[in-house]
Amino acid sequence: MKRIGTVSRVAQGLAIVRAPDDEYADVGTTVVDETLETVGSVVDVFGPVDRPYLAVSPDDGVHLPGLVGAVLYAR
Repeated sequence: MKRIGTVSRVAQGLAIVRAPDDEYADVGTTVVDETLETVGSVVDVFGPVDRPYLAVSPDDGVHLPGLVGAVLYAR
């Protein structure tokens, strides 16, 4: 698994993830949490090129506020 970053906040029904310095996930990438449960998928990449943010659209049943501070991974 590749770490895509930590959820920094929730906005407009999306989990906003701060990507690590060196690389980030592409749009359409499936995202899982540390227990390998599917969280959703990346729908947008935005912000500074050297350390962008990822917008993750959650799957049905995912409790977004509970994800703040969680580390997410690309499947």
